[in-house]
Amino acid sequence: MIKGLAISTVWVLGQDRAKEFYTEKLGLEVRTDMTIGEGGMRWLTVGAKDQPDVMLTLMTPGPPAMDPESADAIKKLVSKGVLGAGVLATDDVHGDYETLKARGVEFLQAPQERPYGTEAIFRDDSGNWFSFTQAREGGELDMEKDWAC
Repeated sequence: MIKGLAISTVWVLGQDRAKEFYTEKLGLEVRTDMTIGEGGMRWLTVGAKDQPDVMLTLMTPGPPAMDPESADAIKKLVSKGVLGAGVLATDDVHGDYETLKARGVEFLQAPQERPYGTEAIFRDDSGNWFSFTQAREGGELDMEKDWAC
């Protein structure tokens, strides 16, 4: 059976630049940085220090994962900033927002209250956007009460 999430791919436009962004600006640590096979693909993963079993793979679109036409399409979408890569959890969204902003991270949205907690939204150096979220205090979300449309 499935035990949980282990690795999720983030498509980036340059792995060296992405490695610098995710480690130096976001504070994640490099888990793996190696080339697979002679002349093969670079396997670059990062993750949060306190979550050793979950990683992000920073991948450049292209072979062997996809054909050149698909790779070009992904690169265009990433560079336009239309791909949301995920949600990163924090226990101090306001403090981390100020820290990351001071490190040059581009925020699309300052911290705002939501039914599920407080979130800020930023872009990585390739254009992917992430929600940076602090869960609300006090338990589970009641969709009918807290998220009425």
